[in-house]
Amino acid sequence: MPQNEYPVVTTGPGTTRQVLAQNDQMMLVSFRFQTGSEGALHSHPHVQSTYIRAGRFEFRRGDETLILQPGDALTIDANVTHGCRCLEAGELIDSFTPRRDDFL
Repeated sequence: MPQNEYPVVTTGPGTTRQVLAQNDQMMLVSFRFQTGSEGALHSHPHVQSTYIRAGRFEFRRGDETLILQPGDALTIDANVTHGCRCLEAGELIDSFTPRRDDFL
C-alpha cells in the first residue's frame, strides 16, 4: 500500500505517527517530533529498531540514556522499557516485528 494511504495520527503534543509499510510479520513506521516533545516511557512485546532520519533525541532504553542524531540507530528488545525526548525537531523510522496491530 502506498504511504499516502496510511493516515498521519497525532500521538501526543508535537508528535505524529504514520505507518509506511506493513505485513503480518513486520511494520515500518515514521514518527515525527517537534523540539521538546516526548515519546513516553513504555514497553511492548515487539522487537523494535529505530533509525534517526533527522533531528536529535535523548533515548532511554532500560537503564541506558543515549543521545542520538541523524544516521544513528538502535535496537530495543521485546518488553524493555524505552522512550525519548526530542532535542531538535526530527523524524524516527521504526521497524517492529511482529507488526503492531494497535497502529492499524
